[in-house]
Amino acid sequence: MTTAPAAGVALFLPCGGGVEPLLAEECRRLLPASEVTTGRGGVTVRGDALAAMRLNLESRLAQRVLWPLADAPYHDEHGLYAIARTVRWGDWITPAQTLRVDVTAQRSPLRSLHFAALRIKDAVCDALREATGQRPSVDTRRPDLPLVLHLGPERATLYADTSGEALFKRGWRDAAAAGREVKGEAPLKETLAAAMLAAADWRGRADDGPLLDPCCGAGTIAIEAAQIACDVAPGLQRRFAFEALGPFRDHREAWHALQRAARERVRPAAVPVFAGDVSFRMTDFAHRNAERAGVAAAIDFRAGDALQRPPPAPRGVLMLNPPYGERLAPKGTGAPAREAFDADGGAAAFFGALAAHWKRHYGGWTAWVLSPETRLPGLMRLKESRRVPLWNGPIECRLFRFDLVSGSARPVRPEPR
Repeated sequence: MTTAPAAGVALFLPCGGGVEPLLAEECRRLLPASEVTTGRGGVTVRGDALAAMRLNLESRLAQRVLWPLADAPYHDEHGLYAIARTVRWGDWITPAQTLRVDVTAQRSPLRSLHFAALRIKDAVCDALREATGQRPSVDTRRPDLPLVLHLGPERATLYADTSGEALFKRGWRDAAAAGREVKGEAPLKETLAAAMLAAADWRGRADDGPLLDPCCGAGTIAIEAAQIACDVAPGLQRRFAFEALGPFRDHREAWHALQRAARERVRPAAVPVFAGDVSFRMTDFAHRNAERAGVAAAIDFRAGDALQRPPPAPRGVLMLNPPYGERLAPKGTGAPAREAFDADGGAAAFFGALAAHWKRHYGGWTAWVLSPETRLPGLMRLKESRRVPLWNGPIECRLFRFDLVSGSARPVRPEPR
């Protein structure tokens, strides 16, 4: 069985729920000559090693780029071992390198996914030991060869994960600083921020207008938007698993050419991006994240209460993933809002006040709000023109679009620059 990269391999790109059609459109834009098929939980792209490298470097929406190694029926763990032994593992790694096996399952008859992973690992180690007299080690954190085994009711598919770390890890986020600065808050993943922007068809073009996130938190939406506006490839600041894998070693020059072309095309943004948070601490943290991402000059950060912030331009796009907790409270109050939406609670009051502020001052703007609360339009007393289902990890959300109409005849005064 041939497992080294060749033309026409069915790459699988998993993505968050609801993102599949957006990812398919992105893949067609990145690889216009490739066959792209939309499926549940991801997209299949027919391509070669160059396509896999390009998708890793350029995709904002995919979670990983998986290379198929074997696919066959199975009945038990012994069948999995036999499937894995059909792969020429010596083409992929040496005994001095490391591996890890992750398993996903959908109605699999097997009782232990851990044992299934062990059988795949045994097959790789046995094959290399028979060929070289040595076996590779397991590294659960940063393996040279990450493997993904998917078990269906009757068939098993084994992939090489060419990405390594998940693609939402763009390389600019400081994990240690994030733990100190935003303790207790889970930042929005970059892939979900990109999906929000893609659903709104905001690409940083002049016709798209400026973008404002008035509840920016760690700055993920604003940073993703600025990178889009500046045409910064999302994978330009990180490394990928394929760089250490045998089948890609002959393509190093092509990989370096892709990186070089991505660096050379970076440009000034055609439209401004504005962001801020009621918390000065969070706004400062977001600014430092933008500096690490290389787009601080493209974002105007200003701390301030979203309920008081005037529009920075006569028209534009509001894009936000509203926070809960103390960041909902106006500056200086220190009053926490309730974690859940409650018709009589702080969150409901906040969103009602936010909608009233938008009606008074943001006529002509378009607002996109991500929320798990299906009652959000009613709480805001706004009629949505569109709702896009998106999953924030295990949480089912909706991205609501509101076309804002001014509730007063007073002219909109742009924010002082």
